[in-house]
Amino acid sequence: MTASSLDHLIFTPDDVDLARSPLAGRIDAETYVLGAFNPGMTRLPNGNLLLMVRIAEALRQPKHDGHVHSVRWDQGAYHLDAWPLSLVDTSDPRAFTMAGGGWKAQALTSLSWLLPVELDPEGRRIEQVHYDRAIAPAASYQCYGIEDARISRVGERWLMTTCSVSPERQCTTLYTSDDARDWRLEGIVLDHQNKDMLIFNGLIGGEYWAQTRPLGDGWFAYPPDSVWRAGPSINLARSPDALHWKPHDRPGLRPHARTVSTARMGGGAPPVLTDGGWLSLWHGVEPSGAVGIYRTYWSLLDRDAPDTVVATAHPPLIEPAPHLTERLKHQMYVDDVVFTTGLVDGGDHWIVASGEADIACRVTWLDKTEVG
Repeated sequence: MTASSLDHLIFTPDDVDLARSPLAGRIDAETYVLGAFNPGMTRLPNGNLLLMVRIAEALRQPKHDGHVHSVRWDQGAYHLDAWPLSLVDTSDPRAFTMAGGGWKAQALTSLSWLLPVELDPEGRRIEQVHYDRAIAPAASYQCYGIEDARISRVGERWLMTTCSVSPERQCTTLYTSDDARDWRLEGIVLDHQNKDMLIFNGLIGGEYWAQTRPLGDGWFAYPPDSVWRAGPSINLARSPDALHWKPHDRPGLRPHARTVSTARMGGGAPPVLTDGGWLSLWHGVEPSGAVGIYRTYWSLLDRDAPDTVVATAHPPLIEPAPHLTERLKHQMYVDDVVFTTGLVDGGDHWIVASGEADIACRVTWLDKTEVG
């Protein structure tokens, strides 16, 4: 990177004022910020950048009195649910898993909400944190929280997809705005276990397009000599109105057999139109430990047929940066993760927003010659 480049943590758990949290004074337990990360990003009408930061607010002492507790929203109030320790696996600090049942069921020790953080136009400094515009659960399908915003601008309207979590379903929900400040919840747009929905920043053939990533445990194998590997892939969907989506028949981005870093993959930043096509930043995961190593990769998609890959590269574009989180070591619970969630034009460079180590927000400048 050049001397004028930027790659730093812009917002961390220590920057969050929990006295202004949506949960403040509404729950009988001490909480802390498990992570302030995976920010959706867009440019505001005033030229500044907006980060919509996921705040994972966790119970300081989830285990007591022989039980482990989770936070749940219900009809405008927050509740603590208690589960006997003998019936759950609590090895993961972020969640606990129920025993038996024949399938994986879990509850969270944190509840996520979205905090708007306004930056200067280049992402160098924080201008204002808008606690009064925080987005908290408002429907039963969000009772365990709202996660991982992705923001697109199509015409004069902003579209923000989020993952809403509940026992009902783990679904994709849509918020819309005319100014990227006041957001309206439009409801569920993709159903259970479909994550990382990224709406393209512009229409294609008069339609809205989106990258999606269905989850699942069963995949059919490609032929032994195929260039593709079976597993989670980035699919495509189309819509006349951004509310009603039909899966596109042809596949989108698939895991490549030449690299183990696509053993699991998913969408990163909503695609942006360039002279060469739609620039798509996505994450690939190399198996390692319990979580894996997350890196950011890029592909260019045809401007008129985004199911066609014009160019791509196997080397990662952005890698985890342990030196950035050194001062947060005492707060960390995972490492080797960079999870890109936003992309904005900065002139001769791209401004990229990512979650670093599931704990903080990272802003990276990329020279435009590095992609495409």
